[in-house]
Amino acid sequence: MKRIYMDYAATTPLDPEAAEAMRPFLQGGYGNPSSVHATGRTARRALDEARDKIAALLGAESPREIIFTSGGSEADNLAIKGVAWALEHQRRHIVTSAIEHHAVLHAVKFLEQRGFEVTYVPPDGRGEVDPERVAAAIRPDTALVSVMHANNEVGTIQRVAEIARFARERGALFHTDAVQTVGHIPVNVREIGCDLLSLSGHKFYGPKGIGALYVKRRTPIVPLVHGGGQEHELRAGTENVAGAVGMAKALELAAARMADEAERIRTLRDRLVDTVTRAVPGSRLNGHPTRRLPGHANLAIDGVEGESVLLNLDMRGIEASSGSACTSGSIDASHVLLAMGLDRRAAMSSVRFTLGRHTSAEDVDEVARALAGIVERLRGAGEPARLPLGARAVASGYDGKG
Repeated sequence: MKRIYMDYAATTPLDPEAAEAMRPFLQGGYGNPSSVHATGRTARRALDEARDKIAALLGAESPREIIFTSGGSEADNLAIKGVAWALEHQRRHIVTSAIEHHAVLHAVKFLEQRGFEVTYVPPDGRGEVDPERVAAAIRPDTALVSVMHANNEVGTIQRVAEIARFARERGALFHTDAVQTVGHIPVNVREIGCDLLSLSGHKFYGPKGIGALYVKRRTPIVPLVHGGGQEHELRAGTENVAGAVGMAKALELAAARMADEAERIRTLRDRLVDTVTRAVPGSRLNGHPTRRLPGHANLAIDGVEGESVLLNLDMRGIEASSGSACTSGSIDASHVLLAMGLDRRAAMSSVRFTLGRHTSAEDVDEVARALAGIVERLRGAGEPARLPLGARAVASGYDGKG
């Protein structure tokens, strides 16, 4: 059976050129970049070149502003906790949105439980966070504002440059989780005006287990991991040289192909949404209709449960995800969709399709046909088929950073 992958927001396949760039450091090039001998210096040069490349592609002023991490979740945690702890004696208030990824929400909740105050700004019905509402939430004691560049569930792109300007005018630092945007739409840290920005390699056809945090020079921040002096003393531990090299190569390739690829994927996404919403009564798009990521299509489908749709799609060889995440052994509705104003039933009926580099027009048409048939059958059966509890987390597509 041919499988059709439409879960690119969860992860992407490794680009063959990125894999080839990594190969020397997975085999013979095993040096520790902190070692002073020749093998170590070879690793150090490769790590520095990767840092230089990523800094240039993001528009950073200096390669020293790029801190390698294990992925987007660690980058988010370093940004939020690192700044909060650096400023805790002067400022103990944080502003974020109600639709952030759990890597941000759980980090600020952790701080909230330890005496920090947090303001959660809700989005509108299209998943957009109003910059004016964020500005109104900033107080004299606000240390950090953190609003994602684009939402991982519905794809709505936020006006982060405006939010960054408001934060700067009010004396707060600004962080953005750009895990879903880097490599897919133009991202320039100076144009955004952010102090910190998170990214993850496996979201743009790089390897898993590697990410980075952009930290603008002179930003007050303390490390989470102590030990050696790696990453300018902000992230101890021997660096993942192969991962950094692969991520840099993948980002370079993604940037070169971005314009053409975004247009191709956007056309296919619109074809999918148009076909499904015409063929399936009671289906509609979640999120902003135009200011959205090229490959994201989150659809609410009345009269069915998203998890049942996902299981049936998987049996047809089609891989997608839902806005549901496994929490305490049960499936709960997406916090993003609920914050947007959907009722619980509508939130539980939603399915996320995310398209990417290997998606074809034939794939889109097959998914639309299969989805229409599955929905008709589930509706005709009355009570939607339910997954066994242990399978629900798998069907939800929750990957921890998707």
